[in-house]
Formats: sequence, C-alpha cells, structure tokens
Amino acid sequence: MRRARPYPAVLAQPAERMSQLVRVMIAAVVAVAVVVAAPAFSALGAQGRAQDPARVSPKMAGHWVNTWVSMPQLTEPGNLPPAPFTQDNLVLADATLRQTVHTSVGGQQMRLRFSNAFGGTALPITQVTIALPAGGQAGVSAVLPATIRPVTFSGRSSVVVPVGAQVVSDPLNFTVTPRSNLTVTLYLAQGQNSNNITSHPGSRTSSYLLAGDHVGAADLVGATRTDHWYFLSGVEVWSKSTTAAVAVVGDSLTDGRGSTTNMNDRWPDQLLDRLHARQDTANVAVLNQAAGGNRVLNDGLGPNALGRLDRDVLAQSGVEWLILFEGVNDIGTAEATQAAQQQVAADLITAYDQMIVRAHAHGIRVYGATLTPFGANTAYDDAQGFREAARQTVNDWIRTSRRFDAVIDLDRATRDPANPRQLLPAYDVGDHLHLNPTGYKAIADAVPSRLFHREPLPWGFGFD
Repeated sequence: MRRARPYPAVLAQPAERMSQLVRVMIAAVVAVAVVVAAPAFSALGAQGRAQDPARVSPKMAGHWVNTWVSMPQLTEPGNLPPAPFTQDNLVLADATLRQTVHTSVGGQQMRLRFSNAFGGTALPITQVTIALPAGGQAGVSAVLPATIRPVTFSGRSSVVVPVGAQVVSDPLNFTVTPRSNLTVTLYLAQGQNSNNITSHPGSRTSSYLLAGDHVGAADLVGATRTDHWYFLSGVEVWSKSTTAAVAVVGDSLTDGRGSTTNMNDRWPDQLLDRLHARQDTANVAVLNQAAGGNRVLNDGLGPNALGRLDRDVLAQSGVEWLILFEGVNDIGTAEATQAAQQQVAADLITAYDQMIVRAHAHGIRVYGATLTPFGANTAYDDAQGFREAARQTVNDWIRTSRRFDAVIDLDRATRDPANPRQLLPAYDVGDHLHLNPTGYKAIADAVPSRLFHREPLPWGFGFD
C-alpha cells in the first residue's frame, strides 16, 4: 500500500503567500473605509459625545449616591425669576444663574442632575461650572476662582433638556467634603421659551442672577438675589459601597418653613449633623424631598406625594431608607366635617400603605413619622375638632398597624404636654403649625440613629 506523500514545503508556500496577500488587502480596505468614514465619525462626535473628552475613571470601587437633592415642581408665577429675567414666555435669556447647595456625604468625584420635569418647552443649558463658594458659605455670590471647573454632558459643554426629562452631567474629579457647600453656575444664552419652568421655590438659600455669561466669574457683582433654586435637582458623589441615603418625603415642615435662610438648620440638616457625629452613621446621606404646601393625595404646591414617589425616591441614587412625614396639608385642606375628615384619614392610610408596598419592592425600608400638632392654627384647626380627630386616627394607624419598618413619633416629640393638641410653645414659630430651628432640632433628635445601620433585609421583605 502506497503511503500518501505530504505536500512539499515548496508547494505550501504559495498558499501562505496568498493568505498574507489577502490579509494585506483586507487591512488596506479597512484602512480606506476608516479614512472615508472619518468625517462621518467626526460629525457624530459633534452631534453626540464630543471627540476625545477628558474621560474620568472611578478612583475606587463604589457606587453613585445622591448627596443633595431638591424636589422639582412647577414654578408659581410669584416665584419666577424677578424682572428683567422673566418676560412673556421667556425666562433667563442671556443670563447667568449661580446657586449654592449643602452636601451630606462626600466623595472625590461628582456629577450634577438638571430637571425640566415641568418645563413648557425644552431647556437649553449653554454652559455650567462647579466651584467652592467663598468662605465655604451658603447663599453667597462669590466663589474661590482656583476651584472653578467646567461641567460637561456626554463630553459637550452644552445640553438641551427635553420637556419632562432630566440630564446627568459627566463625572468630574472634584472633591466634595461632607456637609459642605457647593456652588453651581449656569449660563442660558437662549433662556427657556416658556413661563412654565422647573424649580424648588423653598430653597431657604440665596441664588444670584446676572445678565450675560459669567459662569467663570469669581463674583457676580451687581447680581439680583432670589431665594429659590431653578433647574438643579441633584448632586451625586461616587462613594464607597457602604454609603447609603435616606430620602425624606414631606411638606413645609421638612422643607424648612421657619428655619433660617442660608443656615441649613431644617430638621433633615440637623439630623445629618447628628448622624455624622457618630462613626457608625457617618456614611449616611440625608435627602430632603419635601415642598411647602405639598399633599399626599392631591396636587398642591408640587405634585402629590403618591405620584412623585418614583421620581423623588425610587429613582434617586443610593436610597436604602425612606422617612414619610406628610399628611397635615391633606387634613387641613379637606372640609371640616366629620364625613370629610373620616374620608381623608382613610385615604391617607391607604396611600401610606401603597407607598410602603412600592418602596419595599425596591428593597427600601420605610419609616413612618406621626403628624405633629396644629391646634390653634387659624387655617387648619376647627372648633369641632374634626381635623384633630383625623390626625389622631392617622397617627394611631402609623403607631399600631405594623406596616412601617419603624415608627418615628414626632407628635410626641413636639407636642405641649399641657395641651397635646398644640406644639410646645418653645418650638412654635408663631403660627402653631411650623417649627423654629429649636423645634426642628427636637424632630431631628427624635429620629433614632440605629434606623440607619445597614442590615440584610429580612426574609420575605417586599412581598406585601
């Protein structure tokens, strides 16, 4: 039997040469294609992510956590930017807006969120910078020039926020210190072509407006002061995996009515100070998602709490706990009859239960805060006591239903022992509804720090 002879090496060489030739030809075709396509890629870069942006890499293993938020809402006419920055269907055209915010947790990298949730038209933001305020103070118009950094969006210096949307900036190497102040400056060349804009009127912090482009200015000399936030809805930091946030859903009692402008002494601020004084809770961010006049069941000043839960809590970065302290405006604006108050109490209880169900599905523990007294308030207290009875019904359910993962008894912490239907006089700002900074400290002190120890969720958590 004849053995098959292998092909001689000289016969294999032409095939190898052919293979090499094919590879060279393919490479040449690809090179030509890249050259031809380069203008298209360049154009894409101009329209999408800018070419060769300064990429920022994580400095550690971690996750994004909101360090500051403001609840977006439709701006009422009286809270629009002052003249001449508001015209007919045009707001902040060719204007610079400088705002300061107070952080909770820190990090070496951060990014911003801007909201057009309630804008009547798209929001074109021309340029943004971040900086540290002069003296580290809230509500000042000057910044430290050496700290000014440009902010980009998908590599671009400008961005257009569609109606109802939000945008997130690119990560930025910028050290954020816990419980410190940051300054964010925007320039809007075109302005927003609507008088429906997104803001947070109850900022309790001063912002500044000046005509022209001054995002890189050390100070806005001659600027107009206004105590509102516009468009800015969040600051996030890249933080350790052990860092987490508690979101507080509430009304003016949480938004800070009665607190001191530019002093950050609302009760969530004072709770933050307490938590950060302890090593075991120093990694907790406190996010104030409240607005004056807000209600649980119906829209008021801002959308109802039941409807805004997804945006203001579930979509926020790093949230592991929710404090629900809201309902007094539902009771106070419902008719002062027995039937109406029984109905609003029952509806509030159902709404609380629904919010618990939805938060639990996202692995978020929910803490219920009892409603504080409003006896003798001229708008809410009624002679027959129907609204007080509704408050007691709601508070009894919060305390005894066992639906919340914990109860924070703010009614007990703030009421006058001699007259439990009213606030303790030392805490009362004067209207028998809102508290002064001392009263807000009493609320902050009533929140147990142990509620923010990170523990595994119990078996079956979120099933109902």
